[in-house]
Order: sequence, then structure tokens, then C-alpha cells
Amino acid sequence: MPATTVELRNVAGTGAAVGWAGCHTLVVDRPAGKAGGAGLGFNGAQLLALALGGCFCNDLRYAADAMGIPLGGIAVSVTLALDGDPLLATAATLEVACETLDGSDPTRVIERAEAGCMVGNSLRQGVPVTIRAAG
Repeated sequence: MPATTVELRNVAGTGAAVGWAGCHTLVVDRPAGKAGGAGLGFNGAQLLALALGGCFCNDLRYAADAMGIPLGGIAVSVTLALDGDPLLATAATLEVACETLDGSDPTRVIERAEAGCMVGNSLRQGVPVTIRAAG
């Protein structure tokens, strides 16, 4: 079964963390003034929305390629609704603009991308999360 692993470590002298997978990195932090945060990077909600939107952007390209439909510009806006204490993501809405270079209606590409979107499908079905101390 395929799997992926990312690593995160604190950034010395800050309350932020740097995360990486292969040669790609990003900074994770809380907003300035929140639990020692300095606003140096994305918070968890933003990362979840980026994961959903980024996965969907990739799947638009995969779907279009499989269908033989060349794509031009794409734009995806993700709104993540949050509620509760502890705070939970309660809904996600993606607004998708997708240009086909052959002039065809992009609806079929969007529908195929939706059907194959790993992050979207995982969130819809729920995914077990296990947290344990290293050691």
C-alpha cells in the first residue's frame, strides 16, 4: 500500500515549525500573538484548505490529460468552514474556474477531478488519525 511521510521540526528561536517532504518545505505557525505565534507561516486550517485545493488542482490536470482535453488557466478558491471548541473543519467549498484550450465545456473535467481527488475523498469518508509519543 502506498504511503507518504512528511517531517516537521521547530524553528530555533521561534514558535514556528518547518515541514518538508523531499526537497519541498513550508513554515507552520500560529497568527502573531496567538500562543507564541509570530505569523511566520500557514496555520492548520490554511494547510488543510491548501491540501484540498492543491490536490484538486493536480487532479484537474490529471483528468484533462486522461481525457485528451488541453487545459489553460485554472483557478481554485477553497473556503473551509470552522466551528466548535476544539475547532473543527465542518465543511469545505471549492469554486473552480477551468479553461479548456479546445473550447469545450470544462464540467466533465471538473467532475472527473472531483471523483479522483484523494484529499477530497478522504475528508468526505473520514480518515482515522492516530497520535502517539515517539520513542
